[in-house]
Amino acid sequence: MALDRPDPRRECERRLAELEQQAARASALDARLSWIRLLTFGLTAVLVGRAAFDPRPGWGWSVAAAAAFGVAVLWHGRVVAVRRHAERGVRYHRRVIDRLEDRWAGQGQGGDEFTSPDHPYASDLDLFGRGSLFERLTSARTPAGAATLARWLMSPAEPAEILRRQQAVAELSTRLELREDLAVAGEDAGDGTDAQGFANWAEAPAVPHGRVLAAIAAVLGAANVLGLLVWWSTGRGGIALAVSLAAGIAYALALRGRSRRALAGVERRLDELRLLAPLLARLERERFVAPRLAELRATLDTAGEAASRRIAGLARIAQTIESRRNLLFAPLAALLLLGTQLALAVERWRSTCGPSVRRWIEAVGELEALASLAGYAWERPDDPFPEIVGDGPCFAGEGLVHPLLSSTGAVPNDVRLEGELRLLVVSGSNMSGKSTLLRTVGVNAVLAAAGAPVAARRLRVSPLAVGASMRIVDSLQDHTSHFYAEIRRLARLVELGRGPRPLLFLLDELLHGTNSRDRRVGAEAVLRGLVADGGIGLVTTHDLALAAIVDALAPRAANVHFEDRLEGDRVVFDYRLRPGTVQHSNAIALMRAVGLDVG
Repeated sequence: MALDRPDPRRECERRLAELEQQAARASALDARLSWIRLLTFGLTAVLVGRAAFDPRPGWGWSVAAAAAFGVAVLWHGRVVAVRRHAERGVRYHRRVIDRLEDRWAGQGQGGDEFTSPDHPYASDLDLFGRGSLFERLTSARTPAGAATLARWLMSPAEPAEILRRQQAVAELSTRLELREDLAVAGEDAGDGTDAQGFANWAEAPAVPHGRVLAAIAAVLGAANVLGLLVWWSTGRGGIALAVSLAAGIAYALALRGRSRRALAGVERRLDELRLLAPLLARLERERFVAPRLAELRATLDTAGEAASRRIAGLARIAQTIESRRNLLFAPLAALLLLGTQLALAVERWRSTCGPSVRRWIEAVGELEALASLAGYAWERPDDPFPEIVGDGPCFAGEGLVHPLLSSTGAVPNDVRLEGELRLLVVSGSNMSGKSTLLRTVGVNAVLAAAGAPVAARRLRVSPLAVGASMRIVDSLQDHTSHFYAEIRRLARLVELGRGPRPLLFLLDELLHGTNSRDRRVGAEAVLRGLVADGGIGLVTTHDLALAAIVDALAPRAANVHFEDRLEGDRVVFDYRLRPGTVQHSNAIALMRAVGLDVG
């Protein structure tokens, strides 16, 4: 049953208009505050300079001007944050509208880093890359969120987990505001984000006795500042100041190696911290009904302080580390032994929070993956969740379409593989829709196993492994021909079909790289073995001799086909699946249509 919700296009356009107005107002105020900052800074500089040479006006006006400058800086910072947040929201909703209007390909994350030529279906079903299923689905901001979604698409879940994800996706699909906040919270992540590296760094052993060492650094830093003030104001205490500075330098040098490692480690994580802290804070405000969501939310609760505050605390340390490079602040930082103090603060943080970081990152990643599927569900309100059945193998879909095709141009078809029927041999002319049908079945099976809605009127499916041989290429580097690459993939699928789950196999133009006799014998043997091992699937062919395989495997196999017709010099397809075998070919007509003289 499809989810019942307001029209996504209308809701998205309404929210987009609100955010555009908010961004425009913030941008105008941003410009005015920039001038106010400049003027108050200039006034402060003039008053301080005048007071230094002529104390008659007093320092009061200088302090007042400096305070005005400070207020302007803080106010401006908040306005800039509001403007950036609104601009990210505008980009988010424009991308949603692009997806609704089928203009999304090439505008998001392709997930190329997750693809693998050895995966049994990822390349064949276009899971990753430009215009891929991953790009269509993902709204994840963190590497953990993208990796979690990719893993779900490549690894079918158990039935109980699928149902828990469906409940979570259904709940999140109604929370447009939450999904928007997750998509725009915090700063944009940089190219160097590395969730796994962050977790490994946080879990590494911390420096022992961190509190004692930090107390010593604080005392030495305070002694340096106090000694300098006494010497500057009275002219006395020079020896004491020199001793204090020497002790501070010696202490900092003794801890230099540890400090460098700690400071470098946290500086490299600043992108993750700036993104992760607001994401955690937003999720901590939520209360969920779906069991999986409630469990993930509970992992963010820690003893004493919220996870978002702990991450934000580390982010503040990292920002302070960056500020030490400021030429005006650097001398004071050196006097205070700030680098050493910050390094020890980082070690204390790792000692306290390090064991929890991986759990927090994984929870955020899973919530982002669920939110990605929920956004897809919200954008396609007519798509139902599949019914997961225990008795199998089963794939019974009504009105199936490919989810990446235009919603206005896709032609729905029914595909039923259940009970006694295990194999459909799909014949048809070139460009008639055979390969698209295989991908339609495969992608909807992947969506179902990930916990997402499917592009169909209805789908019943049992737990299945998916394997495809559709996009096989030869390799000069590996010295493999197309035919050899294909039979290696088939051997992999046969092995997969003997695993704990029945195999849903999708084979395009099976063994077409060899002669007709060997192809006929080999294809029948492969298909017979896959079906005997409990698999179900589809195989396409141009060779009507292969359609006779159905007779050998009946009643476990059936022929279906796509038709076309010639209108003048143009071949017309209706892309509708029909029973039986195709009775003609369009190859000669297509060759004539492009100008080839074929008689």
